[in-house]
Amino acid sequence: MAKAAQKVTLSPSRDIPFDKLVLSQSNVRRIKAGVSVEELAEDIARRGLLQGLNVRPVLDADGVETGTFEIPAGGRRFQALSLLVKQKRLAKTAPIPCIVRDAASDILAEDDSLAENMQRVALHPLDQFRAFQALREKGQGEEAIAAAFFVTPQIVKQRLKLASVAPALLEVYAKDGMTLEQLMAFTVNPDHARQAQVWDAVKNSWNKEPYAIRRMLTETSVRASDRRSVFVGVDAYEAACGVVLRDLFQGDDGGWLEDPALLDRLVSEKLQAEAEALASDGWKWIEVATDLPYGYSHGLRRLAGDPAPMTDEESAAHATLLAEYRALEEEYSGQDEYPEEIDALLGQLEMAMEALEQRPLIYDPTEIARAGVFVTLDRDGSLAIYRGYVRPEDEPHEETAVQDGDGVDAMGQGGDVGGSSWKPSATSAGGTVITSGGQPIGADASEEEDDGALKPLPERLVMELTAHRTLALREAIGRSPDVALTLLLLKLVTDTFRTSSASGSCLEASVRHVYMSAQAPDLKDSVVAKLVDERHAAWEADLPLGDDAALWDYLTVLDQGSRLALLAHCLSFGVNALHEKVNPYGAGISASGLTRRMSHADLVARAVDLDMVEAGWEPTVDGYLNRVPKARILEAVREAKGEGTAQLLDHLKKGEMATEAERLLRGSGWLPEVLRRADLVTFDGEAVGERQGEDAGDPEDIALPAFLTADLPDSDASMMAAE
Repeated sequence: MAKAAQKVTLSPSRDIPFDKLVLSQSNVRRIKAGVSVEELAEDIARRGLLQGLNVRPVLDADGVETGTFEIPAGGRRFQALSLLVKQKRLAKTAPIPCIVRDAASDILAEDDSLAENMQRVALHPLDQFRAFQALREKGQGEEAIAAAFFVTPQIVKQRLKLASVAPALLEVYAKDGMTLEQLMAFTVNPDHARQAQVWDAVKNSWNKEPYAIRRMLTETSVRASDRRSVFVGVDAYEAACGVVLRDLFQGDDGGWLEDPALLDRLVSEKLQAEAEALASDGWKWIEVATDLPYGYSHGLRRLAGDPAPMTDEESAAHATLLAEYRALEEEYSGQDEYPEEIDALLGQLEMAMEALEQRPLIYDPTEIARAGVFVTLDRDGSLAIYRGYVRPEDEPHEETAVQDGDGVDAMGQGGDVGGSSWKPSATSAGGTVITSGGQPIGADASEEEDDGALKPLPERLVMELTAHRTLALREAIGRSPDVALTLLLLKLVTDTFRTSSASGSCLEASVRHVYMSAQAPDLKDSVVAKLVDERHAAWEADLPLGDDAALWDYLTVLDQGSRLALLAHCLSFGVNALHEKVNPYGAGISASGLTRRMSHADLVARAVDLDMVEAGWEPTVDGYLNRVPKARILEAVREAKGEGTAQLLDHLKKGEMATEAERLLRGSGWLPEVLRRADLVTFDGEAVGERQGEDAGDPEDIALPAFLTADLPDSDASMMAAE
């Protein structure tokens, strides 16, 4: 027969007057730890007693209860209650909730005291973080929470910050998957998605230290100690709606600015404002740059200005400072070293005199009119202004007749890339040209100010278009051994028989692979790119590239046709028909070199019968039409489809115009000037040669979209199409 389980009997509870309670000598807690008695007393006064006392009756010598009870478990609570009674905030006879152990119990008083202290489980930190968060969500402020739990508001902010980490990471921390220090590091960046990405990257890594996590979370941000941040000021950045990431758990040197683009814009605007203030001095040009390149003043003449004289007040102040400095020197001249406070005072006097002695320079107004200024940031984030530099072209010289021979169209296609049309125009009322990176700043290039005039193509677009042309030339030369050999001989003969520099050729005969710094995103997927890659892979599979001797033998026994084909393929990688920005300071390509390169590239294009349409280029919205003004779009449609079709698009907004122009130009063979061959020139809108505008037809043959004719009667639509 099964034995019945013995029923558990709990000790009864009752309220006992405070003056009937005494501390027991059986309480095992002897060392004070944790919350102080004073703080516990305040907490009991605020919220009441959350946990009753564990007591036992006190017996006399005969074993009879005396009516007094000792407290083996709950001594700190009793001491806090005693403090409240002493402060007369609690009555001596106030009833205290107690659990009364039977005096005859087999459980010792020390056993109860030890069990109460050892059986308790400390609250997990995450539970505390979430509890603080719940209190705030229910309306309690950070100050109130801090006061209630006797901690500083900073600690409350830290706990709340920890609770705001991505829930997935909090679960990892709850399961001991990361340390508290690692969790603290994740609070630097509030972006939960980024936090999860960083944890996925480091959780299986050997380096998942908190500093590595912080570095990854702030790698796209800018430190507040960065010179750009110092120059603009964190307050100004935040006033512009910029976000600052801060670390509440360790020194962050002011935090991290999360929006570098906004910071750079603010830096540019502030530098431009400084430049505009300088323009009133009459300088010919002002170059603004966050960073000036090494050798920025190479080849420029520095003006020798005269220091501005001191005013009477400044002269008197300098004399006073100098007299005080000399008096101190004379007074302490007999001592081996100056007292510390005197040495500091002498240093202050020296700095004050130097500030007065460093006079601004005064320049000849005639020289100012031909000189310029560099405005930039110093390494400590302060403004740096370097005045009085004269460029070689601005030096005074006698007027001479313009020599003939260099007036040929730079592009051979109507674009004067190397001429003055690419130089920035004045942007200030005083005639001072303010530029950044060689380009004018402050001009509003919005569509609303498009005056319909044909302006030069954007330089970035020209670079992308010539990148496509360069790759097409490579493909064409790679399959044209005879042309490649002629090109190579031309380059070598030029290098051998010309004493002056032959830079500017479209062939880098090293052969050195030319990197295309500006290219459209789809260039790698173009037809010519695939042809080049396929031919390269075929040769690579046959060549014994790992052994020079074997490669020499392989090339020696190749037949003449294969040798020329391989020569053409290798030579094609040196083709450089790229448009590049002309550097006025001497580095990079010169204006004349760029003109020669483009003219040279045109010779090669004619020799290989280059057709950019067959090479896969088309005027798309993203690749061309949205990158140029409306006047350029209309010009393209006019050349390809005629004046009547262009007029149909004239009233459209730019986005709609670009989309419709792409449809109309598809398959027409139209090319922008920079991609055309110079030998296929156009006269009165009619192309002499194939695929360069010959598809211009009657507009009545074109299917018009509904939005162009929706509001017109049928007869009007027909008339408009016929115009």
